[in-house]
Amino acid sequence: MTGPTQLAERFGTPSYVYDLDRVAAARDDLFAALPDGIEVFYAAKANPHPELLRELRSGGAHGCHAEISSVGELDAALQAGFPGDRILYTGPGKTTGELTEALTRGVRLFSTESLGDLCRVGRTALELGLTADCLIRVNNAIGAAATSIRMTGVPSQFGFDSETLPALAAELKDVPGTRIAGLHFFPLSNAKDEASLIAEFRHTLATAAILQDALGVTFRLVDIGGGFAAPYAVQGERPVYAGLRDALTEALDEHFPGWRGGAPRIACESGRYLVADSGTLVTSVVNVKDSRDTRYVVLDAGINTFGGMSGLGRILPVSVEPHESAGANGTPANLAGPLCTPGDLLGRNVPLPEPAPGDLLTVPNAGAYGPTASLLMFLGRPAPAEIVVRGADLVSVSRIEHSRTYEHGQAL
Repeated sequence: MTGPTQLAERFGTPSYVYDLDRVAAARDDLFAALPDGIEVFYAAKANPHPELLRELRSGGAHGCHAEISSVGELDAALQAGFPGDRILYTGPGKTTGELTEALTRGVRLFSTESLGDLCRVGRTALELGLTADCLIRVNNAIGAAATSIRMTGVPSQFGFDSETLPALAAELKDVPGTRIAGLHFFPLSNAKDEASLIAEFRHTLATAAILQDALGVTFRLVDIGGGFAAPYAVQGERPVYAGLRDALTEALDEHFPGWRGGAPRIACESGRYLVADSGTLVTSVVNVKDSRDTRYVVLDAGINTFGGMSGLGRILPVSVEPHESAGANGTPANLAGPLCTPGDLLGRNVPLPEPAPGDLLTVPNAGAYGPTASLLMFLGRPAPAEIVVRGADLVSVSRIEHSRTYEHGQAL
């Protein structure tokens, strides 16, 4: 059997190894936790690797749709075989150029964050002789979850403030080039427990039903967001949501009794839950040094390779826990990357048993927010290899390349 260590020895480090069998298992587990008929949008920002996208698209009734926020992610989704009608384009800064490309390439569903955003979508669609289906993203005034990363209830570039929507009803329904398809919520991320997740979904559905009446629109799609949790670069397992199916079914029957027949369609979205445990980061020890009673283990992977949303620790704090440290009776060490900045630390006081240059460390649950959420361009270091397997079978090996294009000799 070919494992992450053997693959990294063959293809070099730092490298990521993604197992498509784990992606399929996470996808099937999530669908099993949801009521039959609910659609799942995969948030490509978690990992836009086309092989992972292709795996999530497949699966028949358990195939995901794609949620993207850039033309780069659009390229990846189309390369993975998603048709335009299975793609939702989101984001607060959609430019006319991006919208033109998305519409031209078959995307028809957009999440809109403000009246100005909705009008820009409409103008672009009209110029192309098209009509865009638009979801109104809602920044709910209050939430229900007790624990999580909250995404609503505060001033934000994301979504219409829920309390302002009734007064905007007439304007929203009369934007040329658009057709209001429904609502889009994303109230929380990485819910810490199932009770919080269920409470937030119940609150979201109640709000959605109230807004349907206030806007005077019969919704065709309600995206109730996500919040499904997964460990990030530490030991642990994806949670099992044993009570979610029944609780969500009850809430849907109460607020949208036609949902079983697709009126409206109901969708959830997920990123990290679907791909986190498929990935292993493999890195080599470059040097070991002691400085004023502190041991530093310098690795060839740093925040340019595994950045926790750009290495700032603001969304996903970088604090890895290698497989080799689990239960180890070793000297606590700071895990430093190779970059020329003191901020290049992947972990503090991590116990490692006598690390030496050339040793390999493997970091679990690293399939989400890896290379594309890192400082890839900093110091011009090469991107890590990304190795895709299905069990013991090698599927592909790739590496993101940095390049610069020039235009010479043109008058300003």
